[in-house]
Amino acid sequence: MAVTIQQLIEWKQQGRSLVALTAWDYGIARWLDEAGVDVILVGDSLAMVALGHPTTLPVTLDEMIHHAVAVRRGVKRSLVVCDLPFLSYQESISQAIHSSGRILKETGVQAVKLEGGNPAIAETVAKLTAIGIPVMGHVGLTPQSVHQLGYKQQGKTEEDAARILREAIVLAEAGAFAIVLEHIPADLAAQITAKLPIPTIGIGAGPHCDGQVLVTADLLGLSDRQPPFAKVYVNLRQVIMQAAQEFAQEVREHRFPPSS
Repeated sequence: MAVTIQQLIEWKQQGRSLVALTAWDYGIARWLDEAGVDVILVGDSLAMVALGHPTTLPVTLDEMIHHAVAVRRGVKRSLVVCDLPFLSYQESISQAIHSSGRILKETGVQAVKLEGGNPAIAETVAKLTAIGIPVMGHVGLTPQSVHQLGYKQQGKTEEDAARILREAIVLAEAGAFAIVLEHIPADLAAQITAKLPIPTIGIGAGPHCDGQVLVTADLLGLSDRQPPFAKVYVNLRQVIMQAAQEFAQEVREHRFPPSS
């Protein structure tokens, strides 16, 4: 049975942990779906892991849609959420509606995700949800603000922690169905999780969130730079290189393909 937004909220109430991972193509999405992942995020991290950019900023709305279409084809059960990329929603509410509408219409994903919790973003979330576009929020370390915040942990001072807590509450009140908490202290994430009626999904935010998400390339050992909070479950980079080297050697030695 397909995962729904309402189920995610019910699972929070039941204390069932949510499992989320990112995907950027059909194959990865299919395998994650078959593995039982609850939420598959077509994250703008694909700018780095699939397109080779140094940050998430260069990826375009058209590129996100292209990848989301492929991901959605591979999914039968998981809830699929697609990131709104940088400058596809910040200019105006009408821009956010247009971008979000394109994603839902052209890809078949069930929801969009956007970053930040300032008043303008909260107003955008309220408008999107009011017209039937489900929104996942994202506070703490927001990669689209890398030039302002860097990749360092957020919420370490009282003032910053209070701001992040306030943003999370405002996003929930605006209608977000879940919020990603990225790279914030575990005690702050626990406080936010306890206050919100909607699920929190942590990434580098400690064990007290309602769920956890990782960039799948980090989990598989495919990333050039590993975040301090990620865990490598397998080194596919080494496996792929070894397979390619063995193939190359067999071709050069005329052992592949084998003679009949």
